[in-house]
Amino acid sequence: MVTAQRLGGRGQRGLSLIGLLFWAIVIGFFGYVAVRVLPTLNEYFTIQSAINKIAASNPTTVGEIRQQFEKQKEIEYSIASISGKDLDITKENDRVVIRFAYNKEIELIAPVYLLIKYEGRSK
Repeated sequence: MVTAQRLGGRGQRGLSLIGLLFWAIVIGFFGYVAVRVLPTLNEYFTIQSAINKIAASNPTTVGEIRQQFEKQKEIEYSIASISGKDLDITKENDRVVIRFAYNKEIELIAPVYLLIKYEGRSK
């Protein structure tokens, strides 16, 4: 009979079935959260891109900016969280600055929600 002492004093090493299940659950949960969050990140980056494009076109009026954003919304189907009315439009050093902010609630497992607060501004 071979003992652990004869093999250099090392016991068994490795991952038990319970440890494997634990890590599978942890990785699965984070994967699930990532799958639920990624579409909202895509929407945020789409909004940011639309805002930058509008600001770069050097619009003259607030109404024109809101109208251009609504047109972008029709083109980019992923924008659903805000509208042209939600934009905060100011002028800084003869440059139009467009800001936006919104909250996104993501249902993970009822009644648990993840709240993400997005905000951005034109460059």
